[in-house]
Order: sequence, then C-alpha cells, then structure tokens
Amino acid sequence: MTMNMTRRVVMAAAAVTLAFTNPAAADGHQVMDEINFLIPGGAGGGWDGTARGTGEALTGAGLVGNASYENMSGGGGGVAIAHLIENADSLPNTMMVNSTPIVIRSLTGVFPQSFRDLTLVAGTIGDYATIVVNTDSPIQSMDDLLAAYRADGMSFAIGGGSVPGGLDHLVAASVMQAAGEDPTAFNYIPYDAGGAAMAGLLSGEIQALSTGFSEAVTLAQQGEVRILGVTSDERVAAFEDAPTMKEQGLDTTFVNWRGFFAAPGLPDDKLAMMQDAIAKMYDTPEWEEVRARNGWVNIYNNGDDFRTFLEEQEQVIGDLMKTLGFL
Repeated sequence: MTMNMTRRVVMAAAAVTLAFTNPAAADGHQVMDEINFLIPGGAGGGWDGTARGTGEALTGAGLVGNASYENMSGGGGGVAIAHLIENADSLPNTMMVNSTPIVIRSLTGVFPQSFRDLTLVAGTIGDYATIVVNTDSPIQSMDDLLAAYRADGMSFAIGGGSVPGGLDHLVAASVMQAAGEDPTAFNYIPYDAGGAAMAGLLSGEIQALSTGFSEAVTLAQQGEVRILGVTSDERVAAFEDAPTMKEQGLDTTFVNWRGFFAAPGLPDDKLAMMQDAIAKMYDTPEWEEVRARNGWVNIYNNGDDFRTFLEEQEQVIGDLMKTLGFL
C-alpha cells in the first residue's frame, strides 16, 4: 500500500519554490529578540530535533537574538497544546512545534483540540519515516524483519514514539499491509517521544523501531542502529546506504510534515515577525546545514496556505486510517 501523502507534500514543496522566486535575503538583520520553542514531547524525538534545529539556524543566521526550549510531554501532545491555549496571553513569543500527529490525534479523539484552536505560523519541513533495528540484531533487511515477525508473532515487538494509532504506529501498519500482513495485528509498543523509543530499541526492549529518518540518521552514521527501509521514493542523500521500502518490494511512501503554531489570539504583528523570521531562514547557509544534516525536505506553507494544507492532510489521513482500521 502506498501512503500517498509523499506526493502531496512534495508538491507543496514545489509550490514553495515558486513562492520564493524573489526572496528577501537574510543578511543578519534581526527580526525577533527571542523565541521560546514549546516541544510537546521528550528530548531526542523528531519534535525536539526540529525545534532545536530551527532555533540553531535562526540564531546562527542572526534572525533571532535568543532561542529557548521547553519540553512538555504528556497526553500525546495534548498537554502542550492545552498549555499554549490556557496561557495564551503570557506566551507572545512562543512557537509550538508539531506535525502530522496533531491531525491524527484530533481525528482519534486523543485530545479535544485541533489545529483550528491555535494560531498557524508555518509548515516548515518534511521528514521521511523509517524502520530501524539495533546493529547487534541479526535482522539485515525488511525481508528479515518480516520473516522474524512471521516466525515469532506477538513476541516480536515494534516500538514507536507515539500512542497506539499514532504516526509511528500508522507507518509500521502501512508497511505491514504492503507486505500482505494484517496491519492491526502486530505487537506495537508505544513510548513517550522518539528519544525514549530509541532508548527502548538500544536496550533490547523492542526488536525494531518505527521512527523519523532524522531521528535515526545520526545513530546510523555512528553505527548504533541499522536503517532497514526509508519511506522515500529515492535514497536520501544524508545517508545513501539506507534502502527505500519501495526497492525492497514494499509500496509504501510517506513524508511527515512538521511546522509551528502559536497561541490563539496572537497579535498580528507578532505573527508577522515569526513568519518573516522563518521565511528568511530558508535562504541562509545555517539552515541548509541543519536541513542537510537531518535529511529534511524543505516545505513552506504560510498562513492561509498552511490552513489549506492541514485541511487536506486531515482528509487524506482520515481516509488512510479508515482503510487501515484505526478509525
């Protein structure tokens, strides 16, 4: 099965290229004094990496004076969202990172809020998904993983940094369906964010991990994990040794968007400064270094375009979850 969100997201990225035909160059002119990044999960996950990488680029390029970071786990991201809403008046410089799960968890009722309850700043990047194992594992390929699953059944555990029915579970389920297996029958172990899930893999609590490519690539380069398959159409330049799912006969492609949200009722001038800083960031070498290091795809959706994009994602993901039996 193909998770046809890749094509839609990459098409959005192509539209962004057109939008930046005459960009305002980032010349070190400071746009904001400070930004506080609110991260709805623990350290080491995709949200954490996206927020810290964005802050690194913004401050390094001189677009933002100072960046701070606050990890606030709980409720599948719902604790951070509720905090942003309930304390809106006191958080004018706060941007919360989020991604596809804000759509998934709203659809499944994990939390009552949706992106419509927040101020939409911008969609910024796409991150492919991957299945990885510990390098000590005898599993060398997706064929090996499927053979181990078929032999061991429910004693073979695949973990992820999201709740059951969340993004990492959804990706693993799509891979299983592409292999001809029941996408709802395998043993999925949820962790609180990607860092905890990776620790579970490295300690042997789980046999395989469904995670973001950017969360796995550094550990793969260091020889800590083995990337079995990536949900991209072609191999990713950041780690070309990693094969795609498609080249192993699994028709599954997917890219997870990530972006930023602010408190409801944010003044227009504050929103404009946030969006200006992010837009100018794309033209800096500091951002390109962060992007290439993580294997991210540039995606920029601003304001109304971001809302339209999220509404389309809601429809596509809802249809996919119904097909896989999660709704």
